[in-house]
Amino acid sequence: PSAQALASPAVRARAKELGINLSQVKAREGGRIRHADLDAFLTYNQGQGYRAAGATRADEPIKVVGMRRRIAENMAASKRAIPHFTYVEEIEVTALEAMRADLNAHRGSKPKLTLLPFLIVAICKTLPRFPMINARYDDEAGVVTRHGAVHLGMATQTDAGLMVPVIRDAHQRNVWQLASEISRLAEAARTGKARSEELSGSTLTITSLGPLGGVVTTPVINRPEVAIIGPNNIVERPVFVDGHSDRIRRAKLMNLSISCDHRVVDGWDAASFVQALKTLIETPVLLFAD
Repeated sequence: PSAQALASPAVRARAKELGINLSQVKAREGGRIRHADLDAFLTYNQGQGYRAAGATRADEPIKVVGMRRRIAENMAASKRAIPHFTYVEEIEVTALEAMRADLNAHRGSKPKLTLLPFLIVAICKTLPRFPMINARYDDEAGVVTRHGAVHLGMATQTDAGLMVPVIRDAHQRNVWQLASEISRLAEAARTGKARSEELSGSTLTITSLGPLGGVVTTPVINRPEVAIIGPNNIVERPVFVDGHSDRIRRAKLMNLSISCDHRVVDGWDAASFVQALKTLIETPVLLFAD
């Protein structure tokens, strides 16, 4: 009987999930059953074993003020003023994850290492070859300042909204020092104890959703910077050995995204920068070589 009723595939799928026979549902317009008709059916038949997915709640207006308002204004200004483009590359992190596990197993009193410190080391080692990535653009003055030092912004989700504490002179720190500073700054941001000087002056930003990393991100640039880097989720998949044989092995793979300001960063430079990062990350011993 359900098959004889007129309804879209989405309505049919919902009715099936709810256990509703569509022949029992009355269509209010044109004989075609819509979601509103299912809602009405559920409302009047709750005592017969049908139950709505959730209770109706009142609308709740929330004033956008304070930190949330500043975030909204900054994001709007970035998208309005900056012509973004995003480049994404797949990177194998099997060897890097094995190295990270070994280092953590022998870390003693040192902080536990996540992927982020290694990625920051790779970024800092690669930036001298691509100085336009580590830059700030004063569009009113028409001046791009290419920074020698790497003051890395670290996008951090807090109860007050997105904050970007800054790892000062990231290029001068090793993986253990970076891990310690990442932990300290993230905690300061989340507890509202970060000082104003720790929340400004970044020259490049990295953003990660951690366990919610997703497949691909298209992050919004932290203006007036000209680039933002987003590592995504690590997944394990089968790959061909050496890329051309019939043998298959397990590999850990991660997509790495970079969004750039197309006014001052060319697509070729962004892609070349990420390819250079890929080389270091896939051969992690190079992260510790001079």
